[in-house]
Amino acid sequence: MNLSLFTTPALLVVSNVFMTFAWYGHLKHKDQALWVVILVSWLIAFVEYCFAVPANRYGSEVYTPAQLKAMQEAITLIVFAGFSVMYLGERFTLNHAIGFALIAIGATFVFRAGS
Repeated sequence: MNLSLFTTPALLVVSNVFMTFAWYGHLKHKDQALWVVILVSWLIAFVEYCFAVPANRYGSEVYTPAQLKAMQEAITLIVFAGFSVMYLGERFTLNHAIGFALIAIGATFVFRAGS
């Protein structure tokens, strides 16, 4: 069995945690100057790329590009949902769940098409 089947999603999860903090973590620090949060976000995004690029490189051995993108988007939604509740203190509503589920259904079709 190819290890890329498992390392790719794991690397994408780590990548998405960093990118979610890069994009949304500053929302808890609105008192900071915009240039500061942009600089910090770029530094965090650099670390994210150190996981995302290998994830896609290794993943391309076993997944199509469309499957990689669909997987990344599904992981992004899961990571963001947890982040918004645990870090930002937001409520996760039924509308969020339905919207995310519809996106997940779309990702499922991409995987079915690739097999």
